[in-house]
Amino acid sequence: MDINKLQRENIKNLRPYSTARDEYKGQASVYLDANENSFGSPLEKNYNRYPDPLQLDLKDEIGKIKGVPIENTFLGNGSDEAIDLLYRAFCEPGKDNVIVLPPTYGMYEVSANINNVELRKVSLLPSFQLDLEGIAEAIDEHTKMIFICSPNNPTGNSIIRTDIETILANFEGLVVIDEAYINFSKQRTFIQELTEYPNLVILQTFSKAWGLAALRLGMAFAARPVIDILNKVKPPYNINQATQDIALEALKNVEQVNEWIRITVSERDRLSKSLAEMDLVKKVYPSDANFILAEVTDAEGVYNYLVEQGIIVRDRSKVTLCEGCLRITVGTSTENETLLNNLKSYQA
Repeated sequence: MDINKLQRENIKNLRPYSTARDEYKGQASVYLDANENSFGSPLEKNYNRYPDPLQLDLKDEIGKIKGVPIENTFLGNGSDEAIDLLYRAFCEPGKDNVIVLPPTYGMYEVSANINNVELRKVSLLPSFQLDLEGIAEAIDEHTKMIFICSPNNPTGNSIIRTDIETILANFEGLVVIDEAYINFSKQRTFIQELTEYPNLVILQTFSKAWGLAALRLGMAFAARPVIDILNKVKPPYNINQATQDIALEALKNVEQVNEWIRITVSERDRLSKSLAEMDLVKKVYPSDANFILAEVTDAEGVYNYLVEQGIIVRDRSKVTLCEGCLRITVGTSTENETLLNNLKSYQA
């Protein structure tokens, strides 16, 4: 597959902005090339110099954990930036289309609307798995991307691996697998398949298991032609130096993150079991994420009651296939106990 044929015509001919750090990559004692403030910053640490536009040190450290070379890694201002750039690089506005599989992450649709790209929805089956026949029927010569969230948000389940592989092997466009919650799943990442499928794009994030949601740092892994195109269309300095520095520090604490993952999975199982025993809970769906989807007798009533108690969950009752459901993030043991005790009071 020639990935370059998938990109927009104007992007093929795009000459990206050349930064001062692109034109000179060495070390010097005096930098007078980028119109920076040469005196420093009014902070304990200086941030007066522009950051590495390709974040090479950070990508190198990520690669040691993920097993992905720098040239196959893109970093964005959250995964949302990578999603938006995929639309801008590969989808002709008013001509091309993408396929999403509701219920799923809402930014796929928002980015499609912003970029004037037709969105084709093929709902998941009642089992929350892929409708392969429906997807095949929705594809035409202008379908550029298919977004698959696994583990899926808001349902929490992992998508059957062989079904994803079927799409990867038969679709002529990009298959974007959003693995934001992969750290909490028994299913292994698709990263190992990057060398097998040139049309595979994997999204991951520092917002969930790594506990860095406030930093807005997302990762995309793909074949080099895809990464090169994303780097061509991204803003010059899309990841600031403070974010790069903090992320590098966080990467030194893998053991802490793994311990939080273990506790989260244990609390998820405990919380699921306790919820399933309540009369107001009609069903608790299996989860491979750090949240639980639960169908309750009165979603709006339970949600409003919890708000009154200072407990905020997500009402997903109006989302396709999630009628009557609340999405509950797995908290600390104390937070989960507070939730359960308040639900018992509501039940009483």
